[in-house]
Amino acid sequence: MPDTSIRLGVVGTGYVGLTTGACFAHLGHHVVCGDIDPRKVDLLNAGHIPIVEDGLEQLVNDSRSLGRLEFVMGSVAAARDADIVFLCVPTPQGDDGSADLSYIQQAAREIAPVLKPGAVVVNKSTVPVGSTLAVENELQRDDVFVVSNPEFLREGTAVRDFLQPDRVVIGAANREAAEKVGALYDSIDTPIIITDPASAETIKYAANGFLAMKISFVNAVAAMCEAVGADVAAVVDGIGSDSRIGSQFLRPGPGWGGSCFPKDSRALVKIAEEHGYNFSMMKGVIDVNDEQRTRMVDKVAKAVGRHHSNLSGVTVGAMGLTFKAGTDDLRESPAMAIIAQLRKAGAHVRAFDPTTCGDLSPHQEATLAGVELSSELIDIADGADVICVFTEWPEFAKLDLDQVAERAGAGITIVDMRNLFAPSDVKAAGLGYDGVGRR
Repeated sequence: MPDTSIRLGVVGTGYVGLTTGACFAHLGHHVVCGDIDPRKVDLLNAGHIPIVEDGLEQLVNDSRSLGRLEFVMGSVAAARDADIVFLCVPTPQGDDGSADLSYIQQAAREIAPVLKPGAVVVNKSTVPVGSTLAVENELQRDDVFVVSNPEFLREGTAVRDFLQPDRVVIGAANREAAEKVGALYDSIDTPIIITDPASAETIKYAANGFLAMKISFVNAVAAMCEAVGADVAAVVDGIGSDSRIGSQFLRPGPGWGGSCFPKDSRALVKIAEEHGYNFSMMKGVIDVNDEQRTRMVDKVAKAVGRHHSNLSGVTVGAMGLTFKAGTDDLRESPAMAIIAQLRKAGAHVRAFDPTTCGDLSPHQEATLAGVELSSELIDIADGADVICVFTEWPEFAKLDLDQVAERAGAGITIVDMRNLFAPSDVKAAGLGYDGVGRR
């Protein structure tokens, strides 16, 4: 039988690019992924995945063994002979919230000479409104179409999110180009929303902004629960059961972080500002998130009977470092932001995270400088004056609390920023307990 699959090129092999390439290959297409980092390309060709992402390694290696997935050096090698090219390169953010489009513009310039007539270039990276036109200007090709197809992938569940999405959004000025991209998802049972490029780009930012708003809202409600003596778990059950609200993203914690929410929330404010609108609601969402981190520092200080500005001589046992469970990503992690404040006040931090037990990447080494890393979870209790739950790794819930009391000393407090433990279990072990929004 002739091969009827579409040949795809993917520029960039970060979270988005690698997941996109592996999943499209899994769906039967031939995919060539290009990256500028020779070490990463070698690792991928050797079957090693440089990130923690459930199910991704198996997907990559299965597709490689079937000859559907290749890893090459550079954007040109990925784009040559491709019917559709996905741009999955970084769009770092400036201090003012604006996105740096230089990587995506450079990639467009590089691939322009080798694109087939009729090829489609897809913006998969999260980009500001108007970026489709910016890529068109860099390509300078009247016979090539540019489409926006934003990703809605959550770290830790990216493979499932790609293969079982709530929807696929495609923005294009040319209907035929949009349908060509939409056809890639034919084997997935999901709505395909085709709109204009500006609307597609706005959908991405608005979706993440709304989810960040839900988290900030429940954290503000948790603060109110503590003030009035209510239980946030009961409150969330009550409001989350309303079909108009829903229970997702209504779990209180130390604040939102990661590679998407902080960047996209600030970008939403900046984009609105550039077009003459003061997005004060989104500014409030960001402010509440910043306040939540400060509230967590105050909880730690209260647990050791100190002021938050003077924690000299205090040893903090930290459970988790990543911004959430299921990933090794430390970017904009609430844990790291809170730990930075604790260390600035003079505290010593001893931490354990499942993703930092082996060799560290250069980024991890730089981010974790000054933090003592333990190879076993229980070791963080040795001599600790307070223990903090920063990340909701499921295995943390199995911690032997009696052993914690034995090694840290009875009476110390667990500041449970993820409400991972039952307060009664902690108190039964002779430890103090302080959760988020709990009585």
